[in-house]
Amino acid sequence: MLAKVMSCAVVGLDGALVEVEVDISTGLPSFQVVGLPDKAVQEARERVRSAIRNSGFRFPTKRITVNLAPADLKKEGPAYDLAIAVGLLMSSDQLRADVRDTVFLGELSLDGRLRHTQGMLPMVSVVRDAGMARVCVPLEDREESHLVQGVTVLAPESLAQLVAFLKGDVPLPEPPATATTEAAAIVDESFDLRYVKGQEHAKRALEVAAAGRHNLLMAGPPGSGKTMLARALPTVLPPLTHEEALEVTKIFSVTGLLSKGQPLVRERPFRSPHYTISNAGLVGGGQSPQPGEISLSHRGVLFLDELPEFGHATLESLRQPMEDRHVTVSRAQGSVTFPASFMLVGAMNPCPCGHYLDPLKECRCSLSDIIRYRKRLSGPLMDRIDIFVDVPRVDYDKLTGDGHGETSAEVRTRVSAAFAIQEQRLAESRATCNADMTAKDVLEFCHLTSRGKEVLHTAMRQLHLSARAYHRVLKVSRTIADLDGADLIDTPHVAEALQYRKREGD
Repeated sequence: MLAKVMSCAVVGLDGALVEVEVDISTGLPSFQVVGLPDKAVQEARERVRSAIRNSGFRFPTKRITVNLAPADLKKEGPAYDLAIAVGLLMSSDQLRADVRDTVFLGELSLDGRLRHTQGMLPMVSVVRDAGMARVCVPLEDREESHLVQGVTVLAPESLAQLVAFLKGDVPLPEPPATATTEAAAIVDESFDLRYVKGQEHAKRALEVAAAGRHNLLMAGPPGSGKTMLARALPTVLPPLTHEEALEVTKIFSVTGLLSKGQPLVRERPFRSPHYTISNAGLVGGGQSPQPGEISLSHRGVLFLDELPEFGHATLESLRQPMEDRHVTVSRAQGSVTFPASFMLVGAMNPCPCGHYLDPLKECRCSLSDIIRYRKRLSGPLMDRIDIFVDVPRVDYDKLTGDGHGETSAEVRTRVSAAFAIQEQRLAESRATCNADMTAKDVLEFCHLTSRGKEVLHTAMRQLHLSARAYHRVLKVSRTIADLDGADLIDTPHVAEALQYRKREGD
């Protein structure tokens, strides 16, 4: 007897419906799974066999063939266990139910319980988009699945409970009334900006970078507070919108990084990979492409400490995602595109030993060592960084002082106001912030006063700025003007933006 049950696959960050066909025929007992399954899907045979028996049902000792269609789509992971088990029970006439509008997702344990399965959010989303009425998921994944509106979520604890429900014997537990689908701001106060002593210039650069989503590079001796400043950056960024939170949650769901009990990511990501990370680990990849660190930092911050220590090829792979805000990973079986709208924050020492021009410690590096160290960062990569700031050693008096600077909440208020101005201004553009403005947007929205034009003209002539650098200065100037609530870019805005440019010889 042939039975057909619907399940779902994950391709990149998207779901794809899969039809599970189960046929039981006469012949020598066997259990075959076809349709381009990977090792985890092949192992479903043993999990399903034990789950059916330990749930009190009869496992047919006949020739069993399971086909996962479409056959040209690679099937990975244990999400098909439940659909195969339901198809087997229907094909062996142990279950009679109309499941044409139901999609079954979930891994089975040997005793028949349903386990947590990665990628539930994109799979439930495609179920809704395909017009299916119901989706069956493990109880542990119920809250994550409820983030998708417009589809009924069934969440049994075990295979036996699901079969009893499909037969009409018992109802399934209702979702808790406290389940929420809204994003609320969560800020880790242990990294509040008020705990950073001194470094007022760097704090201001951090605020400008956050307001316009500009990439930032900090240079200074070890222990000057570069990492602490970077960790404080998410606390001054505006909270995630609901749409942004869903985007981030989908990425974390596919990679299995969702925290237990927190189905919706409600704080901006902060990723800080070690400099030994591989190219695939940073941009994404693998035999079956998975998101890398740049996609895990989508809508958040990617912090690269000891930036020159990263591999040359690894750093160069950042150039295209920094411009396009997405990354495409191509493999023999196809291409997958992952979102990568992140703020890059880098930190580096001024020289290999870290004490070049340090008034308290003597630098042990030769001039050739310093030049070789700084040449690890290519010109094209540096051109994509808008703000450069020195983070000097903190004086003892400032370090031991009792006073506190501005809190992250105070800075976040100004940043949110500036970003709201940008959203309104760029509503008809593809850009969402000043850092993403195209040449057309710069021409349309970056208007200078006559004095601002004079200052910028002088800087272009004396500093020999390239066309790319000219546009970068204008974008940063536009952000500084937005923080001031000014319609036109004036002299102070241009002058401050020029301070954040990389100086020749640095």
